[in-house]
Amino acid sequence: MLPLLRHLPTTTGLLLGAALLFAKRPPHPRGQALLAQAAAEQEAAEQEARARLAPIPTPTLLHCAAGEFDDDGTCLPMPTEPDLDEGTDAPAFQNGHHEKSGKWSLYEQIPRLPERPADYDAYVYPIPAGMPNGHYVVSGYDLHLDDAHQRRGRNLSHVGHGGLDIPQVKGMPIKMVPMEHQEGDAIVVFTGKYFGTTVITLHTVREAGMLREYLLFFGHLDGPAPGLKLGTPIPEGGIVGFVGDTGSPELVHLHYEVRRMRAHHDDLLDSVRKIGAGYLADDAISIICDPRNVIPLRNKDR
Repeated sequence: MLPLLRHLPTTTGLLLGAALLFAKRPPHPRGQALLAQAAAEQEAAEQEARARLAPIPTPTLLHCAAGEFDDDGTCLPMPTEPDLDEGTDAPAFQNGHHEKSGKWSLYEQIPRLPERPADYDAYVYPIPAGMPNGHYVVSGYDLHLDDAHQRRGRNLSHVGHGGLDIPQVKGMPIKMVPMEHQEGDAIVVFTGKYFGTTVITLHTVREAGMLREYLLFFGHLDGPAPGLKLGTPIPEGGIVGFVGDTGSPELVHLHYEVRRMRAHHDDLLDSVRKIGAGYLADDAISIICDPRNVIPLRNKDR
């Protein structure tokens, strides 16, 4: 019968062979070790086979709240589509012009976005229209134009115009108009002399999925609103100041200028107290911007 063992599986053959041998005589110690080894191998093989056939346990799903999903035992918020109603990212471009001294000057500026109307009368302003036929702006933004087409004048101290000039009667109250996609109230960051008597406010705007800060310059005022000081919040409709002609005796008007901060500054007010408005207007701190990118449209379907 022993030749038949060659046709049996290895472990089974060892067990059967050992059983036949030990049936007629007591097992040798070495044979006992062989039998124990074969039994252990057989048990290991059977355990492996049982493990392969065992059903895969079903994971326990978390009961996540609405708007969340189970990510390997953790509830995470569902991804959302970007808010298409947020402001569009407005890139800066380099331009240049000849100063009155003849020196060529390079600067960065943010031109009007193509989707924003070119017509100045399409926008909301902090004072009523003061020109014939209900028009608002007597001199507009031109720093995106080539040198030959930027504003110059014998009585003008600068070449080019980085804001809007809106004529009105002296003493007309100037009411705060929030920027499009603005979050929270505007904050006063400067009052004093710059474009004549000037008030500058800081605005936080949600733009292209991020929060950005813009500065709004109100220039040539007859005076700021009573009690206005650094850090004062101005809500929508709050009085900023009054139209005047300080620093511009030829024309009673509001100079309305927008600049975008390059970065957030925790010590902004301290820096302004030490340096003045020139700190805010420094090209290293902010970039001049066409106001039509951020001031609200009179009719959004336009």
